[in-house]
Amino acid sequence: MTLQISQSQRYNYLADDDEDDRQMFHEALLEVNSNAVLTQAEDGKELLEILSKNPKPLPEVIFLDINMPKIGGFECLEQIKQNKKLNKMPIIMLSTSSDPLTINRALQLGANFYAVKPSTFEDIKLLIKKVLQMDCLSIQNDKQKFRLA
Repeated sequence: MTLQISQSQRYNYLADDDEDDRQMFHEALLEVNSNAVLTQAEDGKELLEILSKNPKPLPEVIFLDINMPKIGGFECLEQIKQNKKLNKMPIIMLSTSSDPLTINRALQLGANFYAVKPSTFEDIKLLIKKVLQMDCLSIQNDKQKFRLA
């Protein structure tokens, strides 16, 4: 079965301190949807600064690494979820950890999804396809939480 993705412009943000990971994610995103727009931040502090400027349009999804300098993913997630203008924004937490305590903490803090960082380019593309096909707002309104494998 082939996954079909809408080719309209999709605005996504990625906060990750690893430049190679950001580059690979960007390339995978463009292969999934050549019209996608990705705003990148090197850490949670930079992401919060970008979001504080009320960008138009807001991202459809934020991909947020957990382990970052300055402001890490958990703290960044908490600040986003406390902001009335941003708290409905779907957030996918990314980490190399598959520890259930880490996953539960991310979900308890308000992440919509948790994904163990894929190790191959093809797996990154599959993750992005899954996320872009989801109706994150409907899922969030139903208070459902998922772990993306």
